[in-house]
Amino acid sequence: ILGGGSNILFLNDFNGIILYPKIPGINICKEDRQYIWIEAGAGEVWDDLVKFCVDAGLGGLENLSDIPGSVGAAPVQNIGAYGQEAGNAIELVKGYDLVKKETAEFKNSDCEFEYRNSLFKRELKNRFVITSVVFRLDKFPEYNLSYGKVEETVKAMGEVNLQNIRKAVKNIRSSKLPNVNILGNAGSFFKNPVVKKEVAEKIQSVYSDIPVYQAGGGQVKIAAGWLIDKSGWRGRRSGNVGVYSQQALVLVNYGGATGEEIYNLSEEITRSVFEKFGISLEREVNCI
Repeated sequence: ILGGGSNILFLNDFNGIILYPKIPGINICKEDRQYIWIEAGAGEVWDDLVKFCVDAGLGGLENLSDIPGSVGAAPVQNIGAYGQEAGNAIELVKGYDLVKKETAEFKNSDCEFEYRNSLFKRELKNRFVITSVVFRLDKFPEYNLSYGKVEETVKAMGEVNLQNIRKAVKNIRSSKLPNVNILGNAGSFFKNPVVKKEVAEKIQSVYSDIPVYQAGGGQVKIAAGWLIDKSGWRGRRSGNVGVYSQQALVLVNYGGATGEEIYNLSEEITRSVFEKFGISLEREVNCI
């Protein structure tokens, strides 16, 4: 079951059937004094939905601007960026169960949203076809400027509002990520590892500049790009593949590379980071 295909790495030619939902539509379901509920078809381009919400003055998805892919794929990966996750705004996921051969709906609490994970990525993988997603958006949002350079970039623009947050995120992303039409990539290749606070503190005693973010439950999130960079990979090239010079979290295809070459590079990076820091990186990209 394929969304936009921007987060998939085929290791070999795929011998099978691919379902590609192209269901359109962005519609208002209901509203109250605080919120508006919007249902978007699985085939809608994700960033088109974000733009629709921002233009309407609705908060909840603005930090997720410019993420490639479709609306239907957003709950699967629980896409996130700059302190926001799709799962925070999702009210309902609708679709069709290929095994039970019936339609079904999942409330937010049933989706088992986690960091870059969900029920649809695990137990229901390649079984549940998402047809639409209902989002709850805030008419009077509290802006999230806590992550990365978002606050600095927004304040340089003047007023703090949804439009400027969207512009800031788009600018930051374009400065970090290569144009996919020029240099093949899948964006962030690895998840930011979540570790016990003590593990991060041990690394911090040697590297004071390590980016650490609170993850709750006595755990913290460490920037995977920083770990890869400190392991000496940023800007390195091996044949037709390499690590992007502006962001070590991004693996790039310089042209003619196979999925296997990219996968092997990711394996080398994973081993290298573990040897240096004792932390196992997990791929964000889905390898098939």
